[in-house]
Amino acid sequence: MIQNPVLKGFNPDPSICRVGEDYYMAVSTFEWFPGVQIHHSKDLKNWRLVSRPLNRVSQLNMMGNPDSGGVWAPCLSYEDGQFWLIYSDVKVVEGNTWKDGHNYLVTAKEIDGEWSEPIYLNSSGFDPSLFHDPSGKKYLLNMLWDQRTYNHRFYGIVMQEYDVNEKRLVGESNVIFKGTDLGLTEAPHLYYINDMYYLLTAEGGTKYEHAATIARSSSIHGPYEVHPENPILSTWSSPRNPLQKAGHGSIVETPEGEWYIAHLMARPLKRQGSRLLENRGYCPLGRETSIQKLEWRDQWPYVVNGPAPSVEVEAPNVAEQTWEQDYPIVDDFTTDTLNHHFQTLRIPFNEELGSLTANPSHLRLYGRESLHSKHTQSLVARRWQSFYFDAETKVEFNPTSFQQAAGLICYYDTQNWVSAQITWSEEKGRILDLVQCDHFHVSQPIASSEIVVPNDVTYVYLKVEVRYDTFTFLYSFDGEDYQELPVQFESYKLSDDYINQGGFFTGAFVGMHCIDTSGRRTHADFDSFTYHELTSDQEV
Repeated sequence: MIQNPVLKGFNPDPSICRVGEDYYMAVSTFEWFPGVQIHHSKDLKNWRLVSRPLNRVSQLNMMGNPDSGGVWAPCLSYEDGQFWLIYSDVKVVEGNTWKDGHNYLVTAKEIDGEWSEPIYLNSSGFDPSLFHDPSGKKYLLNMLWDQRTYNHRFYGIVMQEYDVNEKRLVGESNVIFKGTDLGLTEAPHLYYINDMYYLLTAEGGTKYEHAATIARSSSIHGPYEVHPENPILSTWSSPRNPLQKAGHGSIVETPEGEWYIAHLMARPLKRQGSRLLENRGYCPLGRETSIQKLEWRDQWPYVVNGPAPSVEVEAPNVAEQTWEQDYPIVDDFTTDTLNHHFQTLRIPFNEELGSLTANPSHLRLYGRESLHSKHTQSLVARRWQSFYFDAETKVEFNPTSFQQAAGLICYYDTQNWVSAQITWSEEKGRILDLVQCDHFHVSQPIASSEIVVPNDVTYVYLKVEVRYDTFTFLYSFDGEDYQELPVQFESYKLSDDYINQGGFFTGAFVGMHCIDTSGRRTHADFDSFTYHELTSDQEV
């Protein structure tokens, strides 16, 4: 059986394709660099991260991009002996008028090889995808954004031919589908199955009303007839289903002729004292990916036991292929590259931010701009992928100014984070402090009671314990005797739902950071980083 979700933690907007007996799935990364994560599976059940294709600034320049901007809804396909990856780089997120973004194409012969420089396509809307028609032609589809104040922003799905030789769009663009009464029609994926064109879209928005809609036509240009039991996937009418926000999917056929849909979903924390139908909860793990089996009736696909998704799903009849865990529980930074589960914000990890060789077996971070910055943050982090985990780091840092700080952080975006950090005080010298940012309001909950770091201490050990709906920081000066910092933080405040009532799109991260707003770029050396997931009833 497939146990959902198959991609845990912030891994939204899946685009799945099959090459022979191998399955590949690309997901959105938004402002986190490198852009796009591609996972690989042999059985649709066990997945491993194999590629982060947008790893050069020439492919993806996100300096200054807004929170939850950047890479939206990539589309991965394989045709003509190579992989094709379409993606948006969104530059404007907030406001009720524009969603400026640009759509690009890159290609590669091997999924984990070097991907090409980008070909610019258009800027008319986000969620682009590429369809390889049996005729040999290729078509770009995307949702069409309408900035006019008197119209609905989601105008419909637009399609235009792409010329491979000229490397540009050609001919006229035409709206082929206006969507249904669910509204907010986006995320188009087009398929040619049994002499019919099937257009799969997401509708309803990416909150709890999210849904997947499918329509079909005998002509690629339409008109498209909507599924008789639309939507084919949604959790809106199933508030107790653990897989909420179900929608935004793509479909794949197995070599044996079975069909599956990979789709976005989220697992909410329930807030005590809230009625379920008034508040379904908050999702600090972000939007994740699950897989459902499809069955065909009257030339229409249906989700088995749907339209609500299932936690357990019948897997394809193939031998199970498991993978070794691809991140160490304790990372001692003994390699010359960061583990691929680490990411940075907006820009690549390079000599501007840090080094893995300046102090062997350490991650050195150079103090850069503040945690509010959308330009040059020295921050290396990985996703929360469980409601129960411990994360720990061992850091050497010798600040000489209150403008310098380094430590362990739980981060959602520039306006919402909590850090346990070493800094400096004129009265106390080197200190350990807690700093919280909540909707752009910064507070220091242990102000005047900061922990003084003894002069003879080289390394400070920092730890965070995440326990479902709360998380707590601890510290030690010897790596054995840990003391709890006397503040308990609420996990729900690091979620889309808290940030902007569902209008933002990433998830909680945990990692290391270094700030120096004096401009002196004082460095911090992190000796190790631990990420250890627990079961809900596991004693620590």
